[in-house]
Amino acid sequence: MIKLSELIAPSFYAAHRDIESEKYTHYWFKGGRGSCKSSFISIEIVLGIMKDKNANAIVLRKVQSCIRDSVLEQMIWAIDAIDANDMWEKKISPPFCLIFKNTGQRIIFKGCDDPGKIKSTKFNNGYAKYIWYEEASEFDSIEEIRSINQSLMRGGEKFCVFYSYNPPQSIRCWINQETMKKRKDKKVYYSTYKTVPDGWLGEQFIIEAEHLKKTDRQAYEHEYMGKAIGTGGEVFRNIIIRKITTEEINNFDKIARGLDWGYASDPLHYSVNYYDSTRRRLFIFYEIHITGLSNLKAAEMIKTENTENGVVICDSSEPKSIAELNYFGVNAIGARKGAGSVEYGVKWLQNMEEIIIDPDRCPFTAKEFLEYELEKDKVGGFKGYFPDKNNHSIDAVRYSREFDMNMVKVR
Repeated sequence: MIKLSELIAPSFYAAHRDIESEKYTHYWFKGGRGSCKSSFISIEIVLGIMKDKNANAIVLRKVQSCIRDSVLEQMIWAIDAIDANDMWEKKISPPFCLIFKNTGQRIIFKGCDDPGKIKSTKFNNGYAKYIWYEEASEFDSIEEIRSINQSLMRGGEKFCVFYSYNPPQSIRCWINQETMKKRKDKKVYYSTYKTVPDGWLGEQFIIEAEHLKKTDRQAYEHEYMGKAIGTGGEVFRNIIIRKITTEEINNFDKIARGLDWGYASDPLHYSVNYYDSTRRRLFIFYEIHITGLSNLKAAEMIKTENTENGVVICDSSEPKSIAELNYFGVNAIGARKGAGSVEYGVKWLQNMEEIIIDPDRCPFTAKEFLEYELEKDKVGGFKGYFPDKNNHSIDAVRYSREFDMNMVKVR
């Protein structure tokens, strides 16, 4: 009898236990080439169907023509790997289908070129317990995936949705952003070829990987280590996205607050942060980010956080709004700004060793800082100035640290 440890890499043992105990609904698997993500998922689907008589599976690729040579072959490999060929009927001509002979349960394959075809998916017995988005980064957006899930996740109590992908280069890509968002029913797993037994991949695979590591480290980090290395136009390369604990916040002593006004459809953004000048680290741990917020309501929300009425440095372009905040009890002053202040402030932030942002407390701040990139010119190079859009949190942080910037010379 084949042992499961002979089929899945050690990096997936924890994921297997989570799936077996039905701990989550959404399982995201990111990593580089040769990490065995697809092999693991295919094994889980086949075993899961054979254990649960109500379970069926639908395996999805963005493009229909990719199915035969990718996920269909992968699922057939999984059936063979567990020595269950005699138990499965294989229809390897379109429409592709694998049928568990004992019960008639099915694994079907769909391309998402035409989303309408997904909505018509039906199973004679049971429901689509397993849903697999292979090469999930090829899909257009999380909205597209959510729409498909809404069509498929019906008629059953427990679902297991797999998303496997190699992270795109750009941190701005929707899937890199999505895996940073937290849900109680979601888990993200990361794996590389280094956690796979060498014999599974072959000597030549290792040779190619190590050669690229020596000759093009950036490409190696992206292709084999599965990292979103960026496009080269990122303004901030010192961002750390992690939880900032309440204990840490209670020990912060140099708190600063900044505010960028909303204009029409633009949001008002209020930022609270701590600056560790010795280690040049900035901790951003509180935000208000709302469109259409009145000055009165903004003042009420600020005072709820700012109980000691510390100074709030605001965009000085709206003196009447600053006066209103003061009337409503907020200690607000205008930023000095001036010629070159934007460039100077952004470079000061670039000069930090780390800008640490809590993604749960400050999701909009995390998104803006990560996505802030130089714009391309007509020949594909980068323009020599910082773009003035989608930077509300960045402006608020700049204002909040205006006094510190005057004391620190930017390298």
